[in-house]
Amino acid sequence: MSSEPKRIGQIVRLKRESLQAYKDCHAAVWPTVLKQIKDCNISDYSIFLDEQSMTLFASMKYTGSDFDADMNKMKANAEVQRWWQMTDGMQESLVDGSTGSMDPKGWWRGVEEVFYLA
Repeated sequence: MSSEPKRIGQIVRLKRESLQAYKDCHAAVWPTVLKQIKDCNISDYSIFLDEQSMTLFASMKYTGSDFDADMNKMKANAEVQRWWQMTDGMQESLVDGSTGSMDPKGWWRGVEEVFYLA
């Protein structure tokens, strides 16, 4: 694997009626969830909101060597599962046919990086 981190971008739609609840829960993310994210080699993780379209954009770096294994560790964490159950209810996936964050299809839709300047 390259020594450079893998940059990842993803989008999902936020339900307008969930706007404040989503901001509130992300102002106080559960410590167990934060630890699991870091333990799965995710860093420099941000979520941005375009309130006009209610689109959330996530940006992160993956620095590990086995992305699928790390994401399986994330999915196996019961607290992460509870977090996703809560936040999935506030969102509308842009992944056709997805049933939630535990769905193998994914919940957040990946987007292509078309430009990067370090």
